[in-house]
Amino acid sequence: VQLQAFGGGLVQPGGSLRLSCAASGRIFSINGMGWYRQAPGKQRELVASITSGSIRNYADSVKGRFTISRDNAKNTVYLQMDSLKPEDTAVYYCNAIGLSTMTTTFDDWGQGTQVTVSS
Repeated sequence: VQLQAFGGGLVQPGGSLRLSCAASGRIFSINGMGWYRQAPGKQRELVASITSGSIRNYADSVKGRFTISRDNAKNTVYLQMDSLKPEDTAVYYCNAIGLSTMTTTFDDWGQGTQVTVSS
């Protein structure tokens, strides 16, 4: 399964960005989709995740500022990021977990998109 992420860029503190990530290929079903980020010198961390039933989970650092959503018909996950802070600067990666066939699982990553929050 291929994941293509879009929407990164440079934004001032307090600004907003919307990331999107579309999954394509041999997909039977997608269970979980999520966004992770990795800042220079730090480990990759979970930002937000969403299940096929729209149960959402957020890192404490982004609660109240970021919103994850998904369009199951389009196999796409979104991350609306508001009130951005310099510490949100990182490469953001999307992830999807599901079934390629009724018996074959996948756990794949997008290529990453840079988000830079700076004045």
